[in-house]
Amino acid sequence: MSALAGILAERGFLVSGSDPRPSPVLERLGCAGVRVFQEQTAATITAVLAGLDGTVADPLVVISSAVPAANEELAEARRRGLSIVHRSDVLAALINAQPSIAVAGSHGKTTTSTLIATLLEAVGEDPTAVIGGIVPAFGSNGRHGQGRLLVAEADESDGSLVKFRPRLGLLTNVELDHTDHYPDLAALVATLQHFAGGCTTLLANRDCPVLREHFQATSWWSTRSSEGVDFAAISLEERGDGTLATWYEHGEALGTLEVPLPGRHNLSNTVAAMAACRLEGVPFEDLRRAVAGLRPPGRRFDCRGLWQDRAIVDDYAHHPSEVAATIAMARLMVESGRSPLPLVPRRLVAVFQPHRYTRTAQFLDDFAAALTQADAVLLAPLYAAGEAPMAGISSPALAEAVRALAPELPVAVAASMEALAELVAGGTGPGDLVLAMGAGDVNSLWERLGALDERGRPTAPLVA
Repeated sequence: MSALAGILAERGFLVSGSDPRPSPVLERLGCAGVRVFQEQTAATITAVLAGLDGTVADPLVVISSAVPAANEELAEARRRGLSIVHRSDVLAALINAQPSIAVAGSHGKTTTSTLIATLLEAVGEDPTAVIGGIVPAFGSNGRHGQGRLLVAEADESDGSLVKFRPRLGLLTNVELDHTDHYPDLAALVATLQHFAGGCTTLLANRDCPVLREHFQATSWWSTRSSEGVDFAAISLEERGDGTLATWYEHGEALGTLEVPLPGRHNLSNTVAAMAACRLEGVPFEDLRRAVAGLRPPGRRFDCRGLWQDRAIVDDYAHHPSEVAATIAMARLMVESGRSPLPLVPRRLVAVFQPHRYTRTAQFLDDFAAALTQADAVLLAPLYAAGEAPMAGISSPALAEAVRALAPELPVAVAASMEALAELVAGGTGPGDLVLAMGAGDVNSLWERLGALDERGRPTAPLVA
């Protein structure tokens, strides 16, 4: 929503919005001329209309799927007969109005779309970007460029991406998620097939078995084999601070790449981004030089800093496959002795916050298996995201599942976010990598550790 608001404001539209939580994103929007309200009440609609003073015949109200039907602001807009559309309708209008690249799939969308936009900017394409995370090169999740291309993240969580008609569609992978919306994998596949059918050209990951079975891509990429695919990067050396790989096109080796993002999943994201740029005509040598400057988006292995000689890292991983991939990347740093962090970690402490009752219930055992690859596990209270509680589904239940698989692994559950900070303080030591994962408010751990310093509270040891 904030990315769309910023782009529309830069394009000359009068934009206002509401958000009860102050943030740097809102500050940037305010500087761009967006009028921001902190209250979501009927009075907000009244104030917006009064500010327009009748100069706009049919003001448009844009909502996301996160806005409940009972929201007072939305109810007042309906009472006044205002035009109301979903955010995907606005994004579709942008995507369909110019040559565009839309990135969809279960995992890696934000990172891949960030890398595409970053590469295009580095080679002088000046793209417009609408992305779900902060792009380091832009300092924002949205950018109004003057170039010919638009890069957008196409979120599948509510099925609204079927409205998009990009020139180039990209599918990273497909795995069951968002079980609050999709009853099974077949329903998710059907939605993504609908999206794929609206793309002029489709670029897909050949390493994903679901994509191989259910989709007919125009072009394929891989990190496992250069045969039978259009683009590939085969690793020569995988380190905790990046990957050295050979780049192939149609089976022919064109040269080596130094990818500054560690992990096999990030190599795949980089191949996808480079392949998309190659399909748009960007020379390989230009891309090879630009790759060196790649950085992940915000909340993707985002090092917040050192706290008492522990590296505190924030990551958005909230699906078992994402948790497993993120832990594997962190483990590579511990074992290789190389790391992009301010320290080379000696031990990995996974801090995880389950997100949604439905997702936790569906993947409880898979989450437990992924977490066993850490040296210690701390669990935050489950983040409901508006869902009603489910019997037997909780952070303590996940802890028991972890213990069943790894009885010797230290596991602890915090009763609150404040208690979680105390567990981190007492259960970790200098040289530890504290990896906080989840889509809820676990990203507040850094600030809570700072507050803990100020309060001087005693800390509790981490026990099994």
